[in-house]
Amino acid sequence: MGTEELTARALNRATLARQLLLAREPLDVAEAVRRIVALQAQQPASPYLALWNRLSPFDPAALDKALTDHHLVRSTLMRITLHTVHADDYAPFREAMEPTLRGSRLGDPRFKASGLTAADADAVLPPLLKYAEDHPRTAAELKTWLEDQVGSPLDTSAHRLLRQYAPLWHQPTGTPWSFTTRQSYVTATPPPSLTDPEAAAEGLKTLIRRYLSGFGPASAADTAQFTLAHRPRVRTALQSLIDEGELELLQPTDTKEILYDLPNAPRPPANTPAPPRLMAMWDSTLLAYADRGRVLPAEYRKYVTRVNGDVLPTLLVDGYVAGVWRPLGPGIEATAFHPLPAPTWEGLTTEAATLHTFLTDRGDPTPYRRYDHWWAKPFPDTAETRLLSFE
Repeated sequence: MGTEELTARALNRATLARQLLLAREPLDVAEAVRRIVALQAQQPASPYLALWNRLSPFDPAALDKALTDHHLVRSTLMRITLHTVHADDYAPFREAMEPTLRGSRLGDPRFKASGLTAADADAVLPPLLKYAEDHPRTAAELKTWLEDQVGSPLDTSAHRLLRQYAPLWHQPTGTPWSFTTRQSYVTATPPPSLTDPEAAAEGLKTLIRRYLSGFGPASAADTAQFTLAHRPRVRTALQSLIDEGELELLQPTDTKEILYDLPNAPRPPANTPAPPRLMAMWDSTLLAYADRGRVLPAEYRKYVTRVNGDVLPTLLVDGYVAGVWRPLGPGIEATAFHPLPAPTWEGLTTEAATLHTFLTDRGDPTPYRRYDHWWAKPFPDTAETRLLSFE
């Protein structure tokens, strides 16, 4: 068992290092996504902002092209939500998630209420994937096709749940963030196995390796939280990786919970400087652990993660969430949850100016405007709000 001192701060720095948040790096966008494992992507602008925070230089046109060429793909995966991942990772990740996705989508009461069964889905899936194989199909086209196959109308929920279960990639539909409300889909290639338990087990081991490379050290509970795979499956996969000599066990200083990690993975000193960042909505660093205190202090969680699951764009100061931000008018409005020293505000202002230029150049200076209503809710009494204006 590893003996180095693993304080909470040291674990924070390990996460930041693996997530490319200690310094922007000159990586190709596809390589960067592989390094950070997956970008949560239900908000189309967020993968762009996530990479803007991590790469230098970052050319958003390179991400456009990688998505169009399917070097990077967007699909329902971990935590039963949309992620952007490297195409080479998609099949094992999808196989890992098969039991979870099958139970949650085909077992959903809204799917069952349509009169369809899991067996019906199994029967219709091969021809559906053939139908979307040659060229992308819109959501409306898929719905019409499915209704012809099952011989009856499908309500929106049943159709959506079946689409989320099927191994389909979202096809880019337009600017400025590649995906619009006009949804379009194409069959994943190569197709993952949805019927082989061994493929699901091996896929989960691959996903765990990749998770630890991007977010470790982490506990079994953390791993289950990141994937939303059933904990017994996670524990079995972790034990298998231990038995095969692929993982090491670590004892953190502040808790009794054993952590798992890849040997020789980056674990920089706890005193490593961490620059300020303006993080995207739903950035995976805030969602990758059962104990989100590694990056998000517990006292701030209710201000960042709202009751319906919206995770607001955050200010990262010294490696920890210290507030939230939103594009507003001619600049960026930043709300710090506790007093910040002048040099920190200067660093955030520099980041905000670059971000404002980035958003403006993409033609969408307020990509999160639909979430502005959350700012009407109270923040801590100690909060300070500043409009960082650049005109």
